[in-house]
Amino acid sequence: MERRRAPAANRRYRQRRFWDALYRQEGAEPREWLGGLSRFLPQLEAELRPGDRILVLGCGNSALSHDLHELGYTDVTSIDFSPACIAAMRACYARCPGLRWAVMDIRALAFPDATFDVVLEKGTLDVLMVEETDPWDVSPQAAAAMHRVLAEVSRVLRPGGCFISITFAQPHFRKPHYAQEAFGWSLRHAACGDGDAGAFHYFLYVMRKGQPLDAPDLALGRRLHQPPPPPAPPPPPAPPDNDEDYLLAIQL
Repeated sequence: MERRRAPAANRRYRQRRFWDALYRQEGAEPREWLGGLSRFLPQLEAELRPGDRILVLGCGNSALSHDLHELGYTDVTSIDFSPACIAAMRACYARCPGLRWAVMDIRALAFPDATFDVVLEKGTLDVLMVEETDPWDVSPQAAAAMHRVLAEVSRVLRPGGCFISITFAQPHFRKPHYAQEAFGWSLRHAACGDGDAGAFHYFLYVMRKGQPLDAPDLALGRRLHQPPPPPAPPPPPAPPDNDEDYLLAIQL
């Protein structure tokens, strides 16, 4: 069966020129996907320690890196593939020497192995899925792109370090990607929100390097690589038309 196509407008979110144009217009004026640090600070502080070396993936013009710095986490490296974004953020936060900024592709991190204690992303990995139309049946291309990024994250994490992912993606859609034995980490998640009955929830996933996956998560991860089930057989042909068939249909 041919895959449905995502709206053409979705493709722009994967294009550098779209983000460059946006950041040239907005500069470092904060734009917070999924909300600011205060929305998930209790969950995040439970995973962070003073002195941690932190990498923020796809920082955009979020104030997250600066807010972490103000809380005492002063060793923060932030990357984005948009040169306009990084130039604006570097200029805005020049007074914070512990904040480092670099233009970089999350699929090819230019850091040595085991560099960071914490890798953090907020909505960045969702961009890899913007052209998908069925979250139950992700295309091989999107699954491969996600795997490539996560393999890089695992590579630059120190033993005992953690990867924290904050996203709207629900566990039954996102956990299969994270629950890959090759990454060498455990996996857990928590639902977060503002407590408003009408508000959307988002999810915070924590992957701890050097700890094993639980058996149910292992099974989820293996299912990602299984071929989709074959399509259902077509229905049997209708019986020949008969003038008196309607009598059977109305069960006289």
